[in-house]
Amino acid sequence: MIKAVNLGGWLVTEGWMKPSLFDSIPNKDFLDGTTLQFRSKKTGKFLAAENGGGTNIVANRESASGWETFTLWRIDENKFHIRVFNKQFLGLDSTGINLVAISNDHQTSGVFDIVMKSDDPNRIRVRIKAPNGLYLQAKTENLVTADSNGYGPWRDDDPSVFEMIRIQRLEGEYQVTNGHGRLKAPQIMKDHWDTFIVEKDFEFIATHGLNAVRIPVGWWTASDPAPPEPYVGGSLQYLDKAFLWAGKYKLKVILDLHAAPGSQNGYEHSSSWDGSIQWGQTEETIQETVNIIEFFAARYANNASLYAIELINEPNASGVSLSVLTKYYEAGYKAIRSHAPNVFVILSNRINGDSKELLPVASGKTNVVIDVHYYNLFSSIFDNMTVQQNIDFIKTDRANELQAITTSNGPLTFVGEWVAEWNVKASTTTKEDFQRFSKAQLEVFGGASFGWAYWSLKHVYDHWSMEWMITNGYISL
Repeated sequence: MIKAVNLGGWLVTEGWMKPSLFDSIPNKDFLDGTTLQFRSKKTGKFLAAENGGGTNIVANRESASGWETFTLWRIDENKFHIRVFNKQFLGLDSTGINLVAISNDHQTSGVFDIVMKSDDPNRIRVRIKAPNGLYLQAKTENLVTADSNGYGPWRDDDPSVFEMIRIQRLEGEYQVTNGHGRLKAPQIMKDHWDTFIVEKDFEFIATHGLNAVRIPVGWWTASDPAPPEPYVGGSLQYLDKAFLWAGKYKLKVILDLHAAPGSQNGYEHSSSWDGSIQWGQTEETIQETVNIIEFFAARYANNASLYAIELINEPNASGVSLSVLTKYYEAGYKAIRSHAPNVFVILSNRINGDSKELLPVASGKTNVVIDVHYYNLFSSIFDNMTVQQNIDFIKTDRANELQAITTSNGPLTFVGEWVAEWNVKASTTTKEDFQRFSKAQLEVFGGASFGWAYWSLKHVYDHWSMEWMITNGYISL
């Protein structure tokens, strides 16, 4: 029975787990994947890519949604490519003046500079410098051009003045390395790897009732010591250290491919560049991922601590079809078996997918596990639940779902991520409430035939940190 903790935020960056990693990035509010909306102060309307892209840009929308949202690809702290809804990039047409979104290649599109007037965190006045050195202006609702000198007061009647609204920002591995840049990022990441997880953490894990670690890794680690930019080398040697420490303290290792090439879910924890899902869209991304899995399997196959390899973490059903995922799982399973005949192979359920959809994929395979993640978060159904309702949900809904996929002759089941956190207001909860919530999850998830893993060992938010929860008596194993 695996009783594990995730070493999240270590070899795959998640900014919300350690925000200080981003503190020294210049202009850190404009990282890769930041999504913005712009309202012309003159027209009072939002900029929009007509048809979502492929034609001109207008300033005639009363409200903003997808076509009115623009995504940054960061070149440096001042310069950006800007992507629209249908994935074309902003640029200028053949006149060199009219703003369009027709290029599918960022390298042939325009480079823009966003000049801010105000430090207001929500609504900021900006001017946007175009590739021709002049500034965008909304001359009319249907004509946006790059022919303003950008000088003068920031008046509402100036067509070059826009109100900027931040919608989303990503803080993953891509953002932290590209944000710091090729000169500073290697040292920043080395300092993080050196201090976030150390040997004493493995000793703590082994002496507090746990017997395994689930280690999230990114695809770039398999390219060490020289991964593609902006990723930096060095993470593989820290993974080697983890295996060394696991052996010393007799812990099992579950190696989890948390971030696949192109991102399998669009979230920062899969190192998404800009929030889109590119993994599985081409045969190349699938084959590249199989090669990565085979690299890890070959490297650690003879290491006594290797217990399981998870082929991919949380693919998103909105961008990854079951047929594509099945094809990858079949190939990944074979790649692992060619080096490690007995290691467990873990198949992650899709986000928003049917909990039973992988049972046919696992059929006929040996030592196969299905991974489900259970959080009483990230869904509106939990918004107004009381303490007792959250506990009852674990004991009924979660228990029934886990029982339904834990079959006597099917694959093993693994609750690979869970946490003793909820949406209940902190002012209404007690330590005893969290103890009861943790206990309920330990009892129910203990019914998984492979085991469970808490997210995560360390975190800036106390309840997300198993180290803090154990040390302060919130969880008892």
